[in-house]
Amino acid sequence: MTLRQFLGKQFIDVLQWNESEDGILGYRYPMVDMEIQSGGQLTVRESQMAAFVNEGKIADIFGPGLYTLTTRNLPLLTDLMNWDKDFESPFKSDVYFFSTRLQIDQKWGTATPITIRDKEFGAVRVRCYGIYSYRIVDPRAFFTQISGTRATYFVNDLEGQLRNTIVARMTEIFANSDVPFLDMAANQAILGDKLIQLMKPAFTAFGLELNQFVVENISLPDELQEILDQRIGMRMAGDLASYTQFAAAEAMGTAASNTNGAAGLGMGLGAGAAVAQVMAGTVNSGTVKSTGAEPAPATDAAPGATKFCIECGHAIPIRAKFCAECGKPQ
Repeated sequence: MTLRQFLGKQFIDVLQWNESEDGILGYRYPMVDMEIQSGGQLTVRESQMAAFVNEGKIADIFGPGLYTLTTRNLPLLTDLMNWDKDFESPFKSDVYFFSTRLQIDQKWGTATPITIRDKEFGAVRVRCYGIYSYRIVDPRAFFTQISGTRATYFVNDLEGQLRNTIVARMTEIFANSDVPFLDMAANQAILGDKLIQLMKPAFTAFGLELNQFVVENISLPDELQEILDQRIGMRMAGDLASYTQFAAAEAMGTAASNTNGAAGLGMGLGAGAAVAQVMAGTVNSGTVKSTGAEPAPATDAAPGATKFCIECGHAIPIRAKFCAECGKPQ
């Protein structure tokens, strides 16, 4: 080294890092043409940790505090550099700072539905999403497994890896949850607690601590949701009379959406009423013999009983042969 090169060097007396922006997980202190003065000061603030790295090998790690840098508190670096016990010269080393702040409001979600086995519905495809939070707790593991020698490592650089790790575990976790799909919404908090315990080892391998995991929503794809809605409607219908009312209401809705307007609505009303009458008549007439014989005659209708026109849906006497409103034979 020439005298000019020696004089051009800078000697660092104080090492510290002020986070310039949110979302930084790791930061390498700039050391170009700079050496650390033996006896210099290292300041590690709360929510930070610092690590000394020599020729790619991570050595000493410091938590929050103020440190005077000597061979006494740099034992691993001293061994790597083969320093004497009373070494007092400036030295070269890479210094990395790591943010241990809680990284909150991290999003996760299933890009495509995942298939699980449900006790009630069999195979079901579900979608889910939520948030989670984590922090760095082991800079050594994070440096060797994730950040490496990059000058700056951001939360966004890790987001995809963590999200895919979460989704990859979802199928296994849901399959072993023993919670029926219809009960998952009511047990999202319990499910989130179980998920956080099962996912912690994957985060620990990266030097991270999974602090919180929240399941915000669990839903079915649109086509499966329609089928579930129909099934719920059938269960709500209950007995036969309620079912015929449900069928009539469905027919009215279909007719109302018909471009034929009022005529379509009248036909829908008539069709729904006809279904109701046929089903009710079947119940009142008794059991039909399997030989194809005509059913037993129905009991006399009560005075004043009405039915609906199969054409326009207008109420008419039950024994009427024609509709007084539209004239259609009954």
